[in-house]
Amino acid sequence: MAIQRSGIWRSSWGWCWCTTAILIAWSLPAEAQGDARESIDVESANLPEALAELAREVGVSIGAEGALPRQRSTPVKGRMTVDRALARMLAGTGYFARRVGATAWRIERAPASPPPTVSRPKIVPPTIGPDIVVTATKREVSLDSAPIAVAVVRPDAFQQMRASRDSATVAANVEGFSLTGQGPGRNRMFLRGVADSAFGGRTQSTVAVLLDDARVTYAAPDPDIRLVDVERVEILKGPQGSLYGTGALGGIYRVVTRRANLSRTEFAASVTGETVQRGSTGISGSAMANLPLARDKVALRLVGYGELAPGWVDTGARKDSNNSSLFGFRAGLGIDIGAGWRADATGFAQWLDADDSRYVYVPLARSRPAQLAEMHDNDMLHGSLRAAREEGPVRIVMSSGYTRHDVNERFDATQGAELLGMGDPQLLLDSNEYKVWDNEIRADGHLGSLGWLGGISYLSAAQKSSRNLSGLADTNLAVDNDNRSAEELALFGELSIPLTDRLEATAGARAFRSLIEESRIEGARAADFRFIRYGITPAVGLSWKPEPGRLIYAHYGSAFRQGGTGVGDDGTIQALDGDELETLSAGWRDTIGAIRFDLGLYHSWWSSIQSDVLRPNGLIETANVGKGAISGAELSIEAEPAERWHLQAGAMLQSAKIDPLDASTDGDRRLPVVPNMTFRAALLHDFYLGDWDMSARAQLNYFGSARLSFDPALDRKMGKIIDAVAELRGSRGPFGVALEVLNLFDGRHDTFAYGNPLRVRTMPQFTPQQPRTFRLTLSYRPGGSAE
Repeated sequence: MAIQRSGIWRSSWGWCWCTTAILIAWSLPAEAQGDARESIDVESANLPEALAELAREVGVSIGAEGALPRQRSTPVKGRMTVDRALARMLAGTGYFARRVGATAWRIERAPASPPPTVSRPKIVPPTIGPDIVVTATKREVSLDSAPIAVAVVRPDAFQQMRASRDSATVAANVEGFSLTGQGPGRNRMFLRGVADSAFGGRTQSTVAVLLDDARVTYAAPDPDIRLVDVERVEILKGPQGSLYGTGALGGIYRVVTRRANLSRTEFAASVTGETVQRGSTGISGSAMANLPLARDKVALRLVGYGELAPGWVDTGARKDSNNSSLFGFRAGLGIDIGAGWRADATGFAQWLDADDSRYVYVPLARSRPAQLAEMHDNDMLHGSLRAAREEGPVRIVMSSGYTRHDVNERFDATQGAELLGMGDPQLLLDSNEYKVWDNEIRADGHLGSLGWLGGISYLSAAQKSSRNLSGLADTNLAVDNDNRSAEELALFGELSIPLTDRLEATAGARAFRSLIEESRIEGARAADFRFIRYGITPAVGLSWKPEPGRLIYAHYGSAFRQGGTGVGDDGTIQALDGDELETLSAGWRDTIGAIRFDLGLYHSWWSSIQSDVLRPNGLIETANVGKGAISGAELSIEAEPAERWHLQAGAMLQSAKIDPLDASTDGDRRLPVVPNMTFRAALLHDFYLGDWDMSARAQLNYFGSARLSFDPALDRKMGKIIDAVAELRGSRGPFGVALEVLNLFDGRHDTFAYGNPLRVRTMPQFTPQQPRTFRLTLSYRPGGSAE
């Protein structure tokens, strides 16, 4: 069925630019009235440059007694007073700021300079301190005031330039965040137990992946965007239908990149060599250059990275067959438009290719009999435009992003494909092309003590999927073809209402129109479907902040996922019901003595679950499988037990159950993939070695038991994994070096009991941990230490 969408696209651009013009015109008078700037964003730099940038941003005078040393300042970001910003920026430098006028400060040397201290690098686990600003909530809010379950991961300067830092690194350090274990570019993301299937089918993902302000995935697996030159990763846990629309059942995974710096030239580079015990060797590297084209007006930021990852699974005579390669590039152009407006254009591309899969057929093994190579690629091209006015009483953000995402994989079909109608099958080819166009205009501000947010969004997504068998003598058989397009137009808003000085209520909702058109060909059958849904997804919350740094909250959130199509037991193509998720959660963030913690509790009700299930013929199909309930508790802790010692820990307990539609179904009724518990602990120590600033880190993770599927025929156990990492790093001036050991104990636990859909029913499959791996990283960052 041909679907005409050109009229809709033209009208979408029309309202987008008309609304843009209205909002710009509306905002200009406010700037002309001389509203004071309250938002500060000064990156780490040499002290004189950082102070000059702060003075420029807020329009004040900052002088000094003599020349200031060219040592690195602490980055400062968020809404705060100038006094507070200066105190943070000068912490540990031996200087302090003295106010000498209404808008003037003088930097003076402290009477007794403290002994030099190491600028301690932050470990990768989420930071739960009060100085973190979260923007995934679509308006700036400090983490200690966010009445919602959120985790923020901020790589330090050393980690920012490592091409190996990926979503799996984040998942190992965030409670409630799970990935399937097929390998980079093949994994599916799940948050807080909202896991529909271990198998990658056609359903919309339960976790939305965003690059800055633009959604880049719809139904695709995790693109595994590498965290090179990334400011932070923000994770919103629980349904986010009120802010992000259909499909955000589990939550949001948002990568916030570093924007072009308009005032400073910057450069950084890193190279890593690694070797896998009883495997091959690999190399990766990255480079970043920030180039002001017109100082304080226009700048270009370029980032490039690549990785040749080692293999460690032997397939017949092919040693270390699962090698992979990855290359990425990102360019950001920043322009100060004036009147408080800034525009950013971003281009991003990443190509990931794996030579083979990584599963085996015998527990604890790292080899398997000879079979055809099961190659995989996950390639993404993305472009976005953003214009924002982030100062003054009303913040306005307009964004538009377009993404093309190709995911192709092949499976050995010499066994298990007998029911698909080819006499000599060799390979099952699964090809998927995804396109996402995401547009949004939003504004937020205050009316007296009332905080408000409002916006309009339009999303268009399309996917073309096909599965074909290839045989000997170049024969080919099409077994499945699916073309689907989705559109959503929505209005959303949120209010923050102070009930007392310490008690605040929030209420938000999203009114949407969701349209899906789908054309399916399954064997000799064909069908066209059209689904339209109008609805509202609400969210409400209540937060109590009895004192600074302490927050107790309760929150209700909801989300909806539009239905699609599935194949019934009789082979007919059928329409599916959409699923809905409601979650009631509570949290407590606090600091007691030297310990800061974040405690969260939640319970979810999930109806009409759409799950990708494995049919007897080896193909993956979608079905409504029942309703579910998920309960859990999470705890994250940070502490400094002694000087220069830093501890981070976390734990999660969870029960995720399904009530199947088929009451006769027995076996384990747990939802797939997600573990029943996790635990992590990391200890960091800073010290000196001559002129070198050193740090040592050790981290231990435990992932509890999980199941592959609630289907009794595929009720495979997995999990109970212990993983340990050790790292020693040092920096001296612009140079840095780090030695890292992964899987310190060389464990072989099964991380994922699945690999090939055609063989999994008759041949148990296991995905062992990557063997002990050694990595050596060298980095260079002129103008300051690598930390």
